[in-house]
Amino acid sequence: MGILLSQHKYALDIIQRVGMASCKPINTPLPTSSKLGIVPGTLHSDPTQYRQIVGSLQYLTFTRPDICNAVNKVCQFKHASTEDH
Repeated sequence: MGILLSQHKYALDIIQRVGMASCKPINTPLPTSSKLGIVPGTLHSDPTQYRQIVGSLQYLTFTRPDICNAVNKVCQFKHASTEDH
């Protein structure tokens, strides 16, 4: 006997909340060579929502180490997120 952790429903809820339910899945959520930076642009319309989503994704990395790199990248912009992030 063992314990099986699954956050499938939690992940689906996050996808629904951000309006990405119709997007196609891919194996690598973000190329490792991707360069995100602080660029002049339109600030995120709802920075609180951005922070909540990023926090939810951080929690999800406990059982989904495959998304750690992508989540780490977006975490770097919690203080000044733009529409590009």
